[in-house]
Amino acid sequence: MVNQTSVVIAGAGPAGLAAAITAAKNGRHVTVHERHSDVGYRFHGDFQGLENWTSTEDILEQMSAIGIEPEFEVAPFKELVCYNHMGQEHICQSSQPIFYLVRRGNAPGTLDSELKEQALAAGVEIIFNSSCRELPEGGIVAQGPHRADVIAIGYVFRTDMADAAFVALSDQLAPQGYAYLLVHKGLGTVASCMFTDFHNERIYLDRTVGFFQKKAGLAIHNERRFGGSGNFSIPPSAHKKNILHVGESAGFQDAFAGFGLRYAILSGHLAAESLLDNSPESYEVAWRKHFLGLMKSSVVNRYLYGMSGNSGYARFIIGIANSKDALVWIRRRYKYKFWKSIIYPFASRRFGKRLRGMCIEPGCNCTWCRCQHEVLK
Repeated sequence: MVNQTSVVIAGAGPAGLAAAITAAKNGRHVTVHERHSDVGYRFHGDFQGLENWTSTEDILEQMSAIGIEPEFEVAPFKELVCYNHMGQEHICQSSQPIFYLVRRGNAPGTLDSELKEQALAAGVEIIFNSSCRELPEGGIVAQGPHRADVIAIGYVFRTDMADAAFVALSDQLAPQGYAYLLVHKGLGTVASCMFTDFHNERIYLDRTVGFFQKKAGLAIHNERRFGGSGNFSIPPSAHKKNILHVGESAGFQDAFAGFGLRYAILSGHLAAESLLDNSPESYEVAWRKHFLGLMKSSVVNRYLYGMSGNSGYARFIIGIANSKDALVWIRRRYKYKFWKSIIYPFASRRFGKRLRGMCIEPGCNCTWCRCQHEVLK
C-alpha cells in the first residue's frame, strides 16, 4: 500500500519536480532526493526547446492548468530558418509558437531553478547530495537517462547576433539528426544533435560551427563547451508495484527529434496524481493515453527519417517551408495513423534493446534496476 501522506521522489529534474509540486500542492509531504549538489547539474545554461506540436493545447497553458506556472525565462519562436545539406535556406513559419526557448541549469531564470523554487514554495523537501537507490515503500523515479540513444555536443556563448533559431539537416553535420543554432538576448547555443556515429562527435561539432559561421554569421564570444544525452524506450510498463518511473527514467522521449521536456513534466504530474489517488496502477492507463500513440509515431518518424539521407531531409524541409503553417504541418506528422501502425513493428526492431522492459524480479525495489532481470520487447 502506498503511503497516503508522504511521497518520496528520486531525482530533481523537471519530471521529479513536476511530480513534487503536484503532490505538495495537494497536501502531501514530499521528499526529493537529488544526487547532485543542485538542480540542472547536467546543463550549463544551454538553450533547449519546449515543443508545442504534440498537442493542440499550448504547452505553457497546459503547465498552468496542472498547477506548474511557467515563471522561468521563456521566448516563443514562430519562425525557424532551415538549411539542407547544400546550404540552401528555407524559412518555416507559424501563427503560433513552434517551440518555446528555455535555458537549462541552476542559474536564476532557468527552467530547472524556477521549478525548484516552486517546489520549495509548495513545501517540498529537497535533499541534495543524496543518492536514492531503493524505494522500499514505493515512490517516483525521475533519475534521467541511463544510456545514450542521442547525444548533443556544442557551445554556449555570448554574441551580438539578433535573436533567431536556425537548424541544418545534413549527415555531414549531425548524422541522422540535426545541427542547431539558438540565439536570444545576447546568449547563444550551437550544437550538433546526432543519433549515430557518436565517436566522431568533435568532427561534427567543428563542421557545425563552421557551417553556421558561413551561413548565419555565427559570432561566438566567451564560449563554453557542453554535452548531453538522451534515451528513448517504450516500456511495457512504467511502474512496478508502487514504484513509478517518469520522464527519461521511463524512456519517455521523442524518438524522432529528441524533445522530452513536455513528456517529463506531464509524466511527473500524472504519476503524482496516481499516488494521490492511492492507485499507482492508474498511472499505467494515464501515460498510455497521453504518450503511447505519440511515441509510436515518433519511432516510425525516426525510422523513415534515418533511412532517407540528405535528399530526404531536403524534402522534409521543403514540406515544412511550403506549408501554410509549420506548427500544424509538424503536428500532423505526430499523429499515429493506421499506416504508421503497419510500419511500427518493423521500425521498433530498429531500436532493439532500446525498447526493453523493466525488471521482472518480483522483489525488486531499485530505482535503477541492478538485478539484471530484464525482459526484451
